[in-house]
Amino acid sequence: MTRSATVFIDGEAGTTGLGIRQRLTNVAGIELRSIAQEDRKNADAKRALMGDVDLVVLCLPDDAARETVSLADSLPNGGPKIVDASTAHRVADGWAYGFPELSNDQGAAVRTSSRVANPGCYPTGAIALIRPLIDRGLMPADYPVTVNAVSGYSGGGKGMIEVHEAGNGADFEYYALGLEHKHIPELQKYSGLSRRPLFVPSVGHFPQGMLVSVPLHLDTLPGTPSLDALHDALAEHFADSELVTVLDAASDPDMATTGRISAETLENTDKLELRVYGNAEHGQAVLVARLDNLGKGASGAAVQNIQLMLGLS
Repeated sequence: MTRSATVFIDGEAGTTGLGIRQRLTNVAGIELRSIAQEDRKNADAKRALMGDVDLVVLCLPDDAARETVSLADSLPNGGPKIVDASTAHRVADGWAYGFPELSNDQGAAVRTSSRVANPGCYPTGAIALIRPLIDRGLMPADYPVTVNAVSGYSGGGKGMIEVHEAGNGADFEYYALGLEHKHIPELQKYSGLSRRPLFVPSVGHFPQGMLVSVPLHLDTLPGTPSLDALHDALAEHFADSELVTVLDAASDPDMATTGRISAETLENTDKLELRVYGNAEHGQAVLVARLDNLGKGASGAAVQNIQLMLGLS
């Protein structure tokens, strides 16, 4: 009988950790291990457990994630494989970026790596919209990109969740208006941008869901591409993806009936949808990504990476 792969989720009680654990219970070939509550901050106990499992998932603050990686590195043969869901290692040397759909060879990079950084929720949508255009020469690397996005409040952590669930959260609010959001470095690097993008995030009074948008003036792009050319570039890039779908702008039922698109439609799924909206007469377009910030934007992405790293998909 083939031995199940053992997985320890460090921080399994948090929002992302709970989502990963729930998903992994439905994956054949994985045995979950846990640390005793009283030993969660016991470095010796954690090191011993990490030395006895195949893969560790880090759902921790950045500093704690770095400390835990150092513990793992001190184990024989470099310790277990690691998927880090924090921001700590997303642009670090020696870490594969856990967005298998990024390019033709990214899935193989994740599969063969022992250290994988799970993407942020906002960059997942933005990179999916921008990278194919840069790869195909439709957008120059130094293009002044603006990314606007809204997320459900579950992406804000325990404190924000408690405020909103108590009915005290704002209906809608911008934040990170100093333009120093921690997701910008990975957004820029993996989109292929040489120029720092302008990123404006916001949060709405709904639990889960996300819309990420990139507005474009078509006459500022090389060759003034058509809306169809933008759509085709995305469609070709993700043609073989199971989780990422490029849809016609009119294919959203809500859009067809109300002229609007909802952020919450993909709640509790691991899907990512991309669309190109625009006005050809005015030479303007807006690229839109829709995902669940806790699905493909967090826990779902982690499970996808775990399965690749353990040879289960």
